[in-house]
Amino acid sequence: MLVINGDEVSELLTMEACITLMETALQDLSAGQAEQQLRSVVPVREGGLMGLMPAYLIRQEIVGAKLISVFPHNHDRGLPSHQGIITLFDAATGAVNAVVDGRRVTAIRTAAVSAAATKLLAKPGASTLALIGTGEQARSHLEALLLVRPIERVRVWSRSAEHAQRFVGEMSARYGERLEIVACGSAQQAVADADIICTLTSSTTPVLDDAWIAEGAHINAVGACRAKDRELASAIVQRSRLYVDRRESAEGEAGDYLIPLQEGEIGKGHIVGEIGEALLGRVEGRTSDKQITLFKSLGLAVEDLAAAAYIVEQAKQQGKGTSISI
Repeated sequence: MLVINGDEVSELLTMEACITLMETALQDLSAGQAEQQLRSVVPVREGGLMGLMPAYLIRQEIVGAKLISVFPHNHDRGLPSHQGIITLFDAATGAVNAVVDGRRVTAIRTAAVSAAATKLLAKPGASTLALIGTGEQARSHLEALLLVRPIERVRVWSRSAEHAQRFVGEMSARYGERLEIVACGSAQQAVADADIICTLTSSTTPVLDDAWIAEGAHINAVGACRAKDRELASAIVQRSRLYVDRRESAEGEAGDYLIPLQEGEIGKGHIVGEIGEALLGRVEGRTSDKQITLFKSLGLAVEDLAAAAYIVEQAKQQGKGTSISI
């Protein structure tokens, strides 16, 4: 069995490669070439949870699962909120082939999926990006979105002004004069006139209001992953053209969809389609520059397996990872 740690994941899985992997995985899922179950979740104290996410990539003959913990309050402890492992099994025998660090895969593939959605839905000339939240996902989303749109200006907001300033310093040093990166005093200020907005928080209640969102914006709603949690006001969802990673998952887990539905702000047909369906040309993407498009991301097991399988192949080619017997 090959074990691949987080540092090796970062070396082996580039963001550019991951965007392509995610586009293929989402298309395969929408085309019936992959199977997965809704994640099984066990609540843990202080709002944490432990989740199991199994899947089978039929065309590639890859089967496995991610075991993940989500502890939102870890940010206050200086720890990552998402931690876990991805295990790959032999599709013919069921033997365990590999274990891959799940934290880094989650950080990279989540941003890569948002980038795939942004390629489809944001206006081609989108140049102003708003990041709501300044944690690990904000860093990976900035890297990913720079690959798919001509970003020139980045506005960030965090409930912690210290975290926001640290993010600006780190990212300004990384990207130099290529970008103008500014910390804002409010979420409203950050999203004003933004072409692309990413909500990347641990909030369970809305962090954005409809009146703040400009015409033509594209939103990647990433943070809330439970039916009772959301980051967006209902009016934003009602005004938006809504896409999801997986319809079944959104109907079971996405508070950003389910709460407006329960309030009567939207109907059951409000979801335009899956990103995979849009990639396959089965549903339309943006149809005007004035539309607000919204991608609700929950994270899927097929994404984790596709990324982990690629990492394992790269590790074998480059002689990385640690082989162990169990």
